[in-house]
Amino acid sequence: MYDVIIAGGGPTGMMLAGELRLHGVSVLVLERDPEPTKVVRALGLHVRSIEVMDQRGLLDRFLAHGRKHPVGGLFAAVDKPAPQRIDTTHPYVLGIPQPVTDRLLSEHATELGAEIRRGRAVTGLSQDDDGVSVELADGAGTLRARYVVGCDGGRSTVRKLLGIAFPGEPSRVDTLLGEMRLDVPPETLATVMAEVRRTQKRFGAMPLGDGAYRVIVPAEGVAEDRTVPPTLEEFRQQLRKVAGTDLGAHAPRWLSRFGDATRLAERYRSGRVLLAGDAAHIHPPTGGQGLNLGVQDAFNLGWKLAAEIAGHAPEGLLDSYHTERHPVAADVLNNTRAQMELMSTEPGPQAVRRLLAELMDFDDVNRYLIEKITGIGVRYDFGEGPELLGRRMRDADLGKGRLYERMRTGRGLLLDRTGRLSVTGWADRVDHIPDPTAAPDAPALLLRPDGHVAWIGHDQRDLTSHLPTWFGAPTG
Repeated sequence: MYDVIIAGGGPTGMMLAGELRLHGVSVLVLERDPEPTKVVRALGLHVRSIEVMDQRGLLDRFLAHGRKHPVGGLFAAVDKPAPQRIDTTHPYVLGIPQPVTDRLLSEHATELGAEIRRGRAVTGLSQDDDGVSVELADGAGTLRARYVVGCDGGRSTVRKLLGIAFPGEPSRVDTLLGEMRLDVPPETLATVMAEVRRTQKRFGAMPLGDGAYRVIVPAEGVAEDRTVPPTLEEFRQQLRKVAGTDLGAHAPRWLSRFGDATRLAERYRSGRVLLAGDAAHIHPPTGGQGLNLGVQDAFNLGWKLAAEIAGHAPEGLLDSYHTERHPVAADVLNNTRAQMELMSTEPGPQAVRRLLAELMDFDDVNRYLIEKITGIGVRYDFGEGPELLGRRMRDADLGKGRLYERMRTGRGLLLDRTGRLSVTGWADRVDHIPDPTAAPDAPALLLRPDGHVAWIGHDQRDLTSHLPTWFGAPTG
């Protein structure tokens, strides 16, 4: 029996597998597709996901394959510069194709000891008090685990087998996406782009090198089966309709289509089975938030599920995954709905867009929207307290090294400027750094394994009363 079976080997599933392996949890990842996809659905990592990679010692791998871009212009493609005073040491978007992200996270999970099986689709689930039985397609047998996590995408088999409702709105528009060669001079393409994008923000062509481009264009209508890719001729027809030219499109590497459906699972847990990533929420790709939201789901869930399996999770810790992440997804669905309206070519939405563009000239407005898109504006509800309580902690210089470098084990951390506090009884789960020179302007901070501030104070008795909330009963 495995501790955890993860259905779905995309970025959410692989991130979760790595998080669980940090705590010694036995993990099997079942991926339906026999080979990694070449389709580039997502183009990069936002600030919070970059911080997550730094906290786990993975950022250098990603930087080697990515390119830094300013964080301006992310909200509904309103062309504004990056706001001032972004609360991070990583104020950029890291452009990196999703297949590369998938590969790097898969390699990380494998290095930590996760088992990955490709070409294995889940077709059935049954659970009891001791675990979950997972049936595989094509008579490949049944596997057993203490817990199962569905990271198997928007059409999640796991979610459907659980009978969890997925309310929301169906797609109203479709968009074609692909990589291909274009036989037009760069200056002609630039002229076409500038003219069309004055009103049509769902059109674009991004150079990939060696003469290839990533092309996006609105579709004619809403496809009944979005798993069927468009033909090159369909792509050309839409280019001619929207841009007045097919740009000499030929030699496609891959073609796909996506919609703007917006749905959110009613709950993220049913007994011993949980949902994460697109299995729990789908939304339009505006702002590039989907992959990042799933990675951050996994970062929240991993340490909690590991604690449950280890037997030291306090009551309600695993359920706090839904309590914390469901509202975050709801907010993403809300802002992507708003962005889609702002990208409409109709006169009303265009008027609202112009007004918003004026408001974004105020740095506070611009920064608020960017921090929402990039995930660093999230604050979990830990009750009354200082503004930093419930927020993720940005990186900070310590007497020796950096804060994020000290978080790579996936344990909790007490950053203690007083030098008088102790985590005795929790030292197997919480690291203690007594450092009077630490950057945060607080006497002491207790950080969860996901970097969110769980306690701020200076009193040992108060700290001792808060440690069990997140790390269970003391040992010894």
